Formats: sequence, C-alpha cells, structure tokens
Amino acid sequence: MPIFSQCALAVAASLLFSSNALFAQTPTSTSTSITSSQYFEAEDIFDLEYAADVQISPDGSKIVYVRASNDIMTDSTHTTLWLLDVKTGKQLPLFADKFNYSQPRWSADSKQLAFISDVSGKRQIHLHWLAENKTAQLSTLQASPGNLTWSPDGKQLAFTMNVAAQEAAVKQTVKKVKKPKGANWSESAIVIDRVRYQADGQGFLKPEFRQIFVLPSAGGTERQLTKGDFNYGSDLSFTPDSSALVFSANLSPEWEFQPRDSNLYRLDLATEQLTALTEMAGDESSPVFSADGKQLAFLWQSNDLVPYTNSKLKILSLKNNEISDVAANLDLSIESPNWQSNSSFIVQYDQRGMRKLGTLTTNGKLTELTANLSGVSQPQPYLSGQYSVSANGVIAYTHGTSQRPSEVAVLQKGKATVLTALNEDLLAHKKLAQTHEVIYKSSFDGEEMQGWYMTPPDFDPTKKYPLILEIHGGPHLAYGPHWSAEMQRYAKEGYVVFFDNHRGSSSYGERFAMLLHNKYSSPEDYADHDSGVNAMIKLGFVDENNLFIGGGSAGGIATAYAIGLTNRYKAAAVVKPIINWLSKVLTGDSYTYQTFHQFPGVPWENVEHYWQRSPLSLVGNVQTPTILITGESDRRTPISESEQFYQALKLRRIDTTMVRVPGSPHGISNRPSRMIEKVEYMLAWFEKYRTPSN
Repeated sequence: MPIFSQCALAVAASLLFSSNALFAQTPTSTSTSITSSQYFEAEDIFDLEYAADVQISPDGSKIVYVRASNDIMTDSTHTTLWLLDVKTGKQLPLFADKFNYSQPRWSADSKQLAFISDVSGKRQIHLHWLAENKTAQLSTLQASPGNLTWSPDGKQLAFTMNVAAQEAAVKQTVKKVKKPKGANWSESAIVIDRVRYQADGQGFLKPEFRQIFVLPSAGGTERQLTKGDFNYGSDLSFTPDSSALVFSANLSPEWEFQPRDSNLYRLDLATEQLTALTEMAGDESSPVFSADGKQLAFLWQSNDLVPYTNSKLKILSLKNNEISDVAANLDLSIESPNWQSNSSFIVQYDQRGMRKLGTLTTNGKLTELTANLSGVSQPQPYLSGQYSVSANGVIAYTHGTSQRPSEVAVLQKGKATVLTALNEDLLAHKKLAQTHEVIYKSSFDGEEMQGWYMTPPDFDPTKKYPLILEIHGGPHLAYGPHWSAEMQRYAKEGYVVFFDNHRGSSSYGERFAMLLHNKYSSPEDYADHDSGVNAMIKLGFVDENNLFIGGGSAGGIATAYAIGLTNRYKAAAVVKPIINWLSKVLTGDSYTYQTFHQFPGVPWENVEHYWQRSPLSLVGNVQTPTILITGESDRRTPISESEQFYQALKLRRIDTTMVRVPGSPHGISNRPSRMIEKVEYMLAWFEKYRTPSN
C-alpha cells in the first residue's frame, strides 16, 4: 500500500502552477495540512488502490487478484498479487514487492498459479506451487507475452507474443551506402507500407505480428505454433482433451481492411493443422467449450457498416457443425460467457449504466445475479468490471460503488460478500460527493434519458451551486453511478457534477445506440445534454448563471460542438477532441474503421457530411472561453485537431488556452500526475469564470 509523503503536495503544486500565471491565482482548497483533510484532495489520487483481474481457483476455495496502487515516486501504477481464502476471507500477499505482477491463472487442479512478472528485468512467465510455496521462472522470451492460458491437463501453457515480420519491400531493395567507421550519420529513415501503421500509445508500429506459442509447465522451450503476416488469437481456449487450441483470427488477405471480421480456428498441437470452425460474416470471438466438449459457445458481432451492434451468444455443435442462437432477440450485448450447465451460461452484460452478471439459458431467459461489477475505471465513472467462475459455480468479481473503487467480492448460493476493503484507510474518514439518479426526456424527440448528478460534500439543498456538465467518450460507451476520482475532485471544489447517457450510449440496446448513427456530433445529442441541464436547474439547487461544460474524446467533440450551438456556459473544457473530421480521419489511427462505420464513406466523396459533423464548422458562433487539453503523443485524436480549434478561437479573439501534455497518448489520465493535472487545470479554468452564487 502506498504511503503518503509531503512529496505529494509538492508534485501537485508543481503541476498546478507551472504553466501559466492564470492558474497560480487559483485559491488553495484548505488552510490545514492535506494529510488531515476530511475531503478528497488531489493528492489522495496517489493513495487510491483497486482490485483487478480477479481469478477464483477451479475448486472455489481461493481467489488471487491483482492489487493496483499508485506509486508517487515513479508516477505509475504498481501491481501485486494477493491471495484470498473464500471461506474465511483471510488475505495474504502472494507477490508484493517492487516488481510488477499480472495475469494470474490457475491450473485445473488449483495447485499451481501461472503469472507474468518483470522480476527478471523483462516480462516473463512464472509458475508458483502453492503447497510447496515455490516459484520458478519458466520463460526467457525476447518479447512480452500475453493471453496466458492453461491446458486442462496442466502440462502446457499457451500464450501469444509479437514476432518480427519482414521489413518493407522497398527497404530490402534500396541501395545502401556503407557508413565509414566512426562516422556520425543521421538516424535511418522509417519506412512504412502497411495499412495499419500506427496505434495510440504505441506510436509507429513495428513490423511484427501476434503469434501463438505453447510452453511446458514443467519448464523447457516455447514452441511457436503459428506464423505469417496475421495476428492470431487474443482469446485462446484449449479443447477439453488438451490436444488443440481454439482461437479467433482474420486470415483473409484483406484483413487490414476488415476491422470487424474474424473466424474461429482449431489448431492441432501435434500436427499443427489449422481448421476453420466458423466462416460467418462478422466477428467470432471468446470461444468456450461445454463440460462434455460437445459444444462450443462463442460471441458474434455483425460487420455491418454501422458504429454499433450488440454482441450475440451462439453455440456451435461439434457433432454436426450447426450453429444456433441464444437469446437472438435480446437487445443487450453479451460478454464473457461461461458454461453453467449444458443448457445455461453465466454471462456479463451492461444495462442502464450498470455492469451486471446473470444466468442465460439456451432458451433465452436472462436472470440477474448482481449489478455491482464496477470500480476498475478510476478517472471517470465508466462501466467496468470483470469476473471469473469456479468449477462448482462460485463466482469472484470486482465489486464497486459510487463511493469506492473496486474490491474483491464473491457470489455463492445467491449471496454476495465483499472480501476486501482496500481504501478504508484513505476514504472512510472523508466526506465524499454523493451520487443521485435523474431521469428526464430529450427536447428533441421525447426520448427518455438517464443521468446522474454528484452533490458536493456538506451539500445544502437550499443553496445554489455551480454545475459542470461532463460528457462521456466513445460515443458508444456509458457512464453510471460508479467511482470517479476526477468527479469527486470537481464536487469537492463546490460543483454539482451532472453526467448523462445521451443517445448513442451503450447499455440501452442497439436501437438507442443507433440513434446517433451518422449524427456524431449533432444538435440531437446536444439536445439530450441541454435537456438534462434544464432538468437539473428545476431541482432548485443549481445556479443557472454558473454553468460549465467539459468532456474528453467523444465528449470533447460534443463539448466543442455544443459551444458552437449555445452560449449558455460560462466556460468550457475541450479535452482530446476531434475538431475537423476531414483532417482527423486520415491522420488518426482508426481510419480503417471510422471511415466506413461511423461515416457514409471516404471523406473526399462525403465532404459536406464530414464538415457538418465537425465542431470547426460552428467555430464562428463560439463565444465561450475554452481550455483545450490533449496529449502530444495522442494518435486517436491527434493534437493537430486541438491546434486547429485553438488557432481558430484565437483569430476570433475568444479567450483560449491550450494545455499540451508531453509524451501522453489518448489516455491522458493513465498516470496519477496526469490525472491530477487534467482535473486541476479544468478547475482553475472554471474558477476564472465562476461567479459567486446567491
């Protein structure tokens, strides 16, 4: 567990006051020591912890989980492994030191635990024998492994790893001049010839592909099973007899142009023969065998040229190769299926801002088990969470609330029990913002909208408070009543924070998500937000003269679009936006998908449509003071988009500031200090324009 030091105050202060004299004028929140504050302060972000990758042993007796904490000295998230006894709730550190541990996976007999760690200086596969309390490093890999999977017989571990491919053809044939010994030449040119050549967080992609390997659990040398210029299997599943692997892949020569297509393949370990099990149009993934090995369940998603489709559950009969649908008419997206019996599954699904677990029969009957999968998404209240199930039906999962990040919980015989309390030392004595639901109708078409608002600590409903409208990203994602460090900070500084799931949001079915098709962004989705702000004002405690707006990614686009439609907000925070779709689509890393799934086609044939969706088309209307915050290494919404809006607003003499986050990709809150920096710059900007409320 991280220990607070006075360095936290110094770090936060340097973040807040280093860039602009404007922000140095922001008053401090307390006059007493931060360590004794009864409120959630910026420095507290360094002390948060959360549970992730919760894995229950096959016999249902133990749980191992990844315990994540923030390291103030390295400005990073540190991950350790902890062991829980399901019956007693007793918790012990399994691997908790200065190294990082991830992907814990149980052997079928519950006696061994495989995991990945950087204890040797590079991420390698390790094996721990619980009874003997012995650990061995199994691999000496040159690249980082992933997707660790046990064979049922316990003899092998399958995993994936990137393997170098051939260099670009022109680089192999270009004439080279010999460099004299001791000469100081410029770096060699980077040659790119692949369709997908960049990725946010990775930069320019190396010429390599994800391949599948197996490694003896008793130690030995890894064996590469696949090869060629394809990415194989991020969802590995052994056959019940351990003789073969089933996985998802797109092996079409056109795979780079097919972002939502893949089939299931069976790879025989002895012969390395590859057999296609499915050949459907669309994306087949997440294969899981029934206990008797006669059926293979999997998820399927349509490849229609639309931005959102539900993920459906299907069953392949291995006897006759017939495929049947499970709950085909259910307007929810099914994830993470696990067989409960030959006629029912445990599944994960999102519904009305909540991530849930339920049982789903082959007849299509869905029964909720719990609605509290949550808490893994730390900065904002996105739906998050994960589960695993033992052979005897005991379920372990990440449990979260609006007041706490994720804990480890267990569900057995219909009873849920939370086994950990990772943040009570930090949060139990603090006054936190409270979250409340609000339901209203959109002024555009009367569509029902679900939203939430957070009230500041010491909230008094007889007083008036400034309001922040915070818009989620995606746009086909969802917020809900979940933990959010960022929104807790806004509320602590005296704001009511309002967030909604506007049209296009997930967890309300395909129909609702598709209401935004070819209208991203638009007056329609802004009407959803605007109606929510009006509903908040009607509650009586919002100061309608102190309204603020902000959002990131798709929320940044929506914010920039909104201030081109209305002047009702005192100030705006436009975070990692797209401003000009005509320029973004052919510079960002998602062009093969967005061009055809979120737009009618290529930009040069649909100029008017792209321009209509671009906030830049409305910049001539903007009167709202705007702060822009974007990572300089963002390849999803390149910083050139923010620069266009900044320069346009400067030309129009609108008060504007651009905050550039050095080295940051799209996820600018992926380091604790960056999360703090983003929040405190937004608060300082809003404070500049906030006026006293009555």
